[in-house]
Amino acid sequence: MDPILAEIYSTVLTAAPFVIAAYALLFLILLVYVAFILTKLKTTEKKIDALAEHVEELQAK
Repeated sequence: MDPILAEIYSTVLTAAPFVIAAYALLFLILLVYVAFILTKLKTTEKKIDALAEHVEELQAK
């Protein structure tokens, strides 16, 4: 193997756990954000449905 490539690979391989951990952390943060948004979306949909029912009741009077 070329000594230059061996040096590059040794540098990259020692940093690999940090890169993997950074991507895993980013993925976890993204997953939590999506779950938070979905929860808020479901709550908002319930409120909009309740409001629509209330408006229909008021219009029926």
